[in-house]
Amino acid sequence: MRDDLVKGISLLKSSKYRLKITRSLKVGIKTPSEISKLTDIRLNHISKSLKELKENGLVECLNEESRKGRIYKLTKLGVDVLNEIS
Repeated sequence: MRDDLVKGISLLKSSKYRLKITRSLKVGIKTPSEISKLTDIRLNHISKSLKELKENGLVECLNEESRKGRIYKLTKLGVDVLNEIS
């Protein structure tokens, strides 16, 4: 198994927040507020988890330059990791 896949699986399995957030993005592109409403996780936890997921290459922000209304989606690695976990 690839190293990046193993690292991603470990990252998601070690945090129920990161796992819920990643699963919510499997359905499509979302803002942090939408993720918060869907997962019932507070926005500050969403922001922290998205940052960790982004740093590890599982999600990407499509409009990084925007101050408000940022949107996130899974990367190919993020989809691969979720498929391995499922």
